Amino acid sequence: MTQLTAEDLSCLSEYAISAAKQAGEIISNYASKTVDVEHKLGGDSPASQVVTEVDLLCDALITKLLTPTCSQYDLALLTEETEDDQARLDKHAFWSVDPMDGTLSFVQSIHGYSVSIALVAQSGEPLIGVIYDPVTKVLYRAVKGQGVFRNDVAWSVAALDKPKPLTVIVDLGCSKHASYTNLYNDMKSLASKYGYSGVEMIEQNGAALNACWVIENPPACYVKCPKPQKGGGSIWDFSASAALFNEMGMIASDVYGKPLDLNRGDSTFMNHRGVLFATDESLAADIQLLIK
Repeated sequence: MTQLTAEDLSCLSEYAISAAKQAGEIISNYASKTVDVEHKLGGDSPASQVVTEVDLLCDALITKLLTPTCSQYDLALLTEETEDDQARLDKHAFWSVDPMDGTLSFVQSIHGYSVSIALVAQSGEPLIGVIYDPVTKVLYRAVKGQGVFRNDVAWSVAALDKPKPLTVIVDLGCSKHASYTNLYNDMKSLASKYGYSGVEMIEQNGAALNACWVIENPPACYVKCPKPQKGGGSIWDFSASAALFNEMGMIASDVYGKPLDLNRGDSTFMNHRGVLFATDESLAADIQLLIK
């Protein structure tokens, strides 16, 4: 099979939805329990190095549920908790799975963790995006050419009926960095330029829900600057949300305005070009100029 039809994508999205919800139930069942926290090789941040038995249980479940589609539709499977066999580079599409995005939030009992499942074309274009929030029981989903839905209701960015602050979402711990003050001041200047009523900075851990909250709180953006160290999130952190943003016609790009590199051959990390999600194209362009 060399090309997926609209019917194929619709069918595959149902597999992803079922897997995300079932993994979400596992997460919910462990949310009030004490879980063992281990460390793994990852990026340079604590968020990329922690793993729990819940991550592994969700990974095993999702892998079991999606594996049959790999043979049926000739797909590869990439998950955070298994080694990248690079089959994604040869197949026409691959599953990109974060069985529990925002593990650090889960460990700290902070809202921000979710299940994130995407189907990505070999070109790096996201075709399906499913994100399930086990705390609120909200399911976000998008299929290329078939719209975006929030709990089965067609979803779009809300119109602004009065001046609102610019919501700037950053990762947990960002306020401790030396560059945080400069970022705040830059965003405050942009808010003034566009007539917004100020700036609201929100620190959250969990890239998938961070992106969803951009859509939930317009005008808004979520930005991760490039850095030389490995990290900056990975392919599975941004694939599903990029599907939502692309289908809505909003900005999901690197900080230089180019499409997210969601099928890198040399690494799964995204530190090389950073990440930017934004509700407004003009706002995104100004942020890109600031970062450059």
